[in-house]
Parts: sequence; C-alpha cells; structure tokens
Amino acid sequence: MKKIILFILTFAVISCKQEKKEAKPEEGKVEEVSKPELKLYTFSGGTVIANKLELFSQDTTYTGQSKEFADAFYVVSHPKGNLMWDAGLPESLVGLEEPFTDPSGAFTVSRKDSVTNQLSRIGMKVDDIDYIALSHTHFDHSGHANVFNRSTWLVQEAEYDFITSEEVQQNNPDNYNAIKELQKTKKLNGDFDVFEDGSVIIKSMPGHTPGHQVLYLDLSEHGPLLLSGDMYHFYENRTHKRVPSFNFDVEQTRASMEIFEDFAEENGATVYLQHAKGDFEKLPKAPKFLK
Repeated sequence: MKKIILFILTFAVISCKQEKKEAKPEEGKVEEVSKPELKLYTFSGGTVIANKLELFSQDTTYTGQSKEFADAFYVVSHPKGNLMWDAGLPESLVGLEEPFTDPSGAFTVSRKDSVTNQLSRIGMKVDDIDYIALSHTHFDHSGHANVFNRSTWLVQEAEYDFITSEEVQQNNPDNYNAIKELQKTKKLNGDFDVFEDGSVIIKSMPGHTPGHQVLYLDLSEHGPLLLSGDMYHFYENRTHKRVPSFNFDVEQTRASMEIFEDFAEENGATVYLQHAKGDFEKLPKAPKFLK
C-alpha cells in the first residue's frame, strides 16, 4: 500500500513540473516591446554664412568658397519628459536689421526668432523642457542655453571642464557666458540613455571639441536617426572625411567619424547633418500657429 501511495505522489509531482514547463513561452520567441511615442520638432536657430569655407578643411580645398549653413535646434518629446538638443545662435541677433559679420570676416550670422516664441508654436513653455543637451559649446549651438537654467544640462564632463576653464573664460568669454547660468548639470562620461529605454541616446563623439556629442533617436514614424552635431558640417566633408582646421583634436575627430558611421550602419539610422540646409528642410517642423 505504501508503494502505491509513493507512486501516486511521485507521479503528481512530475505532472505538476511538466505543466509548469509547458506553460513557459517557446524558447527563442522574443516578446515584442512597443516603442515609446516620440515627437521630434525642428526649429531654426538662425543662419550662418561661412565666408571662408577653407576653415572647414585641413588643406586648401575650399579656398575662395563660401557656403550658407542652417543652424537648427530641436525638441524631443518623450512620455517621460522633454529634451532640447542644441540652442542655435545668440538671441541678441533677433531684431537686428542687418546680419552680423564677425571682426575676422569668417562668418556672417543672423537669427529671426526667439526660443520662447518658437516653443509656443508647439504649446510649450521654457519650464516644460526637462533636459537641455548641446552637441558642443561653440557660439552657434549655445545661443539661448541660459534661458533653460531650470533644466538639467546633460554635458560630457570633458566639455564641461573645457568650457568652464580659466583659459576659455579669459580668451573666449562669450562662449563661457552663453552657458554660465546652467547650474543644474549632469556630467556624462560616454554614452547616455536619456529615458532609459533606448529611444533617446546621447553618443559621445569627441574631437570637434573635447566633449562633442551626437544624438540618436528611434522614432516610431521615421525610424532611427542620428543628429550629427558638428561631426560634419556639409556632405562633401562627410564623403571625404575632411576635418575643419579649428577642431580641437584631428585624430580624435577621425576616430569618432569611424565610430559614428559604424553605429549608423549597425542601427540602420538615417544621418541628418544639422548645418545642411537640405537636411533641415526634411525634418518635421513646428506649425506656424497652434490650433
């Protein structure tokens, strides 16, 4: 009798284990994870005319040429918050009757509209921006940064140390002053997943400046894309891997170019050059008037 009871109990345990095993999902089957709904808005931070295009190469390739650049900034709206990427030209240019040419004659710049006015077109205010990240701290990417002194500044530690150094404060005070009110900072050392779901990733790509970075977005409608910062200013430089004469580190730039291109290919990401007028026109814009 004991043997019969023991057999029944053993059979019951084996049957229970088998049921649990059968209840498990099939091996190798990957459950689909829905992408967060991202919205990307592209705004004009002004216009830059490079009067001395030769500055954008290590040689004399572009001597005697000039080129008009777009100067975009962006808002990425995620269910967990809003990120502003780059900050255009200085807002002191808004309202000037004529474009401004710097004393060296290298650049002629203009800007028509403020960031607060442009944000209103998508129903946002300054306080709605949770994070601000600059691809780097050159004057054409940090123009209205100080407006967002309540937002968290996502910055590579190398870039922060560079722009706040005594040397920059003394020799390039305008560049330092453009970010000096951003006191709420999160210093990065490498890539950073902003919303921790792989949809918005800041990629460290040093060389143009010590802490230059680019932005990867996985948009549900448009697919993966990369906003280039100043990795390349125009497509000839991307094709031929030309490095501007004013880059912080030439070899570091070239290494970042290789990493950038490999990452774009591996992720099937469309590259948008932030200074290329054609690419500026391709990305979704804010409506002129919010209905």
